[in-house]
Amino acid sequence: MQPIISINSLYKKYPSGFEALKNISLDIYKGEIFALLGPNGAGKTTLISIITGLSIPTSGCVKVNNYDVIKDSLKTRSIIGLVPQEVSIEPFETVIGTVNFSRGLFGQPKNSPYIENILKQLSLWDKRNTKIIELSGGMKRRVLIAKALSHEPLILFLDEPTAGVDVELRKDMWTIITNLKKKGVTIILTTHYIEEAEKIADRIGVINNGKLLLIEEKQALMKKMSKKTLSIFINKPLNYIPNSLAKYELKLQDDGNTLIYSYDINNKRTGITKLLNDLSKDKIILKDIQTKQSSLEDIFVDIVKE
Repeated sequence: MQPIISINSLYKKYPSGFEALKNISLDIYKGEIFALLGPNGAGKTTLISIITGLSIPTSGCVKVNNYDVIKDSLKTRSIIGLVPQEVSIEPFETVIGTVNFSRGLFGQPKNSPYIENILKQLSLWDKRNTKIIELSGGMKRRVLIAKALSHEPLILFLDEPTAGVDVELRKDMWTIITNLKKKGVTIILTTHYIEEAEKIADRIGVINNGKLLLIEEKQALMKKMSKKTLSIFINKPLNYIPNSLAKYELKLQDDGNTLIYSYDINNKRTGITKLLNDLSKDKIILKDIQTKQSSLEDIFVDIVKE
């Protein structure tokens, strides 16, 4: 499959000596939703800035739809939409005016039905003649998204698009992203809300300290790395775990009222049956048991720690 974005040996070093990106290589395919996860300062925004032509790499190559982002910057920018972290919009322009202006900047002819549809999807149609300065922070964020979609891009970058916004907008975003994917638009998402990646992404990349630690299909990642925990609620609290149970590597929680047992769901034998038998032998009486499977957030935290 031909990638729509191809990144090869990308390196970015600032005059201060700080290495923001270290030998990043990555292919992103047409029509997929790729989530890039990482803590603050990991290199997510720097990577997006280079792909979108806002920053120049120290070395390496980035191609978008087979065009070099430096040599063919006008062509690559024309097929990219970007929703940045920072809200920066002309305060005294109307909503519909600023969105139409963005479309015109990319040389696209006027298309009132298309702009109307975007504004309605983002619950902005009723505010179309309102000046930006009069909008709430959440509404301004919606305008940024409308601007990014105004010229009908093939690729959409969402750099922390729902940071600090209400739940309603986040749900609207998920719906819009899903519809864009159906139309073949490629979406690259960076987010602190890991449940967003878990809900809508096809593949996930984890970046930290300028290095790509992992690139994996979401379902494969969940299957390969997910663990389950068994919470065992006991009748009487324990001050310590008996030596006879040491092999299970149990943890005490809730002032000794809960035993936590972790196991790999891919193993044929989980050890749960034997554990429960050994608990009975030690006269530890169970009140209840509960299982929980690791979420993508748990996996992400483990990867970054390692």
